[in-house]
Amino acid sequence: MTFAASLVIGPALYQYIGMHGIFALTGILSLTAMAVVKWYIPDPLASHFHSDAEASPAKLGDVLRNVQLLRLNFGIFALHAAQMAMFVVIPFALRKTGNLDINHHWEVYLPVVLVAFILMVPAIIYGEKRAKLKQVFVAAVGLMLMAQLGMAASMNHFWGIVAALTAYFIAFNILEATLPSLISKIAPVSAKGTAMGVYNTSQSLGLFIGGVTGGWLSQHYGFSAVFMFSASLMVIWLIAALGMRPPPAVKTRMFSLGAIAKDQAALLNTQLRDIQGVYESTVVAEEGIAILKVAQLGWDEVTAIKLIEESKHGVSQ
Repeated sequence: MTFAASLVIGPALYQYIGMHGIFALTGILSLTAMAVVKWYIPDPLASHFHSDAEASPAKLGDVLRNVQLLRLNFGIFALHAAQMAMFVVIPFALRKTGNLDINHHWEVYLPVVLVAFILMVPAIIYGEKRAKLKQVFVAAVGLMLMAQLGMAASMNHFWGIVAALTAYFIAFNILEATLPSLISKIAPVSAKGTAMGVYNTSQSLGLFIGGVTGGWLSQHYGFSAVFMFSASLMVIWLIAALGMRPPPAVKTRMFSLGAIAKDQAALLNTQLRDIQGVYESTVVAEEGIAILKVAQLGWDEVTAIKLIEESKHGVSQ
């Protein structure tokens, strides 16, 4: 939503504050964010490592060897490399084909983004509720490929660019929403933070390489070459996505345990794994937490809470 809003608001602001003003506004927003972190967000009473949210060097090798996670890491790399590459040239293409001044590009982006957002929601709901996330995911990658090829073929046709942009944003919104969910479903609960760290790094590399490659290709080979580069990334991603195992229909639950001995944590972990609907369990004594990967429907939460409360009672005794 932030990316979509920036596409619409950026060109509208440009006519009032100019390029210098856009960068100044970015600086002001950054300073405001620092102030919010400093004075509004409370300091934690106790600070320690959280495996679900922080990267662990010990888990990095396992994450990098996980083929299913590597498919998703390449996916977020390709998605954002294509994004940066295409938006190097899209503003010029809109101005060339539609005689549309940069101050009015929001008139294209706003309806396209709204239509894409509306169509994205039912696709996400269908994928999650019907356990069809892989099918929705692969279809979105295929649609992204079609959008890139459509861009390459429509560089001299304004409405062709608009149609391809609509298809692009539908696919982008679905993929941007489902990729983190897939990481969460596939990554081991004890290495989720590490998996997300690699995922975010892959995204940043995609932004950098996409921007550089898009600019170079545009300069030397023209606009269509940029979209053929992006389409090539989508072809590789589509092949990788087709080979992906369907993700389990699971969600992650975390419970605070307080102080707990290692032997008691090991016993609780064994008990939690035997509960109906629990796919994976990790009890971390050092962090005082239990992290469970459980079925979206039908898991025995009552028994899990009972065991956890008994564990806390045992500590107090």
